[in-house]
Amino acid sequence: MTLPITAAILAGGAGTRLGGRDKGLEPLGGKPLVEHVIAALRDVDALLIVANRNHDAYARHARTISDATGKRHGPLAGIAVACAACGTPWLLTVPVDCPQPPADLAARLLQAALAGTAAAVVAHDGATRQPLFALYRRELADSAEQGASMGQGVWAWQDAIGARELDFSDRRQQFHNLNTPDDFAKHVATSRTAG
Repeated sequence: MTLPITAAILAGGAGTRLGGRDKGLEPLGGKPLVEHVIAALRDVDALLIVANRNHDAYARHARTISDATGKRHGPLAGIAVACAACGTPWLLTVPVDCPQPPADLAARLLQAALAGTAAAVVAHDGATRQPLFALYRRELADSAEQGASMGQGVWAWQDAIGARELDFSDRRQQFHNLNTPDDFAKHVATSRTAG
């Protein structure tokens, strides 16, 4: 079943722990990391990639956009531009550096959103909030843009808009992200062992 959700993969980071290389395009098990993330987002209606470089490479996978200035202002700027480009009632965000987000992430966040009155629902892994794994009403575009222009972080902005946390402690390991060459190597080795 396709959900009334646009998923935005946030790929605007500088990749400093990868020597400045673009994390989403780094190979993982023979294909770019972004392809692993896309594979977990099968139940959404549309897909966006928010990136500030390598647009042509990302555009092979999905519609690719960047923040209005083309400068890195953190993930909240990416959320703002994704909300503005969203053609569905809801926007799901996930970071590009998490190769195996929960397959039921969108469905569970949407169910929680529809059951309550919050304009945003964010995953909590049982230990901490996972602020980049969240579902927003697309009408939050102006609020996100204002927050980003003031230098507000995603967590603080989520607090300000009254985002609700949803328990994903049963999927805690699936929020693991890859930042360094060692992280990539360990993930491949672990996947081979598990397979």
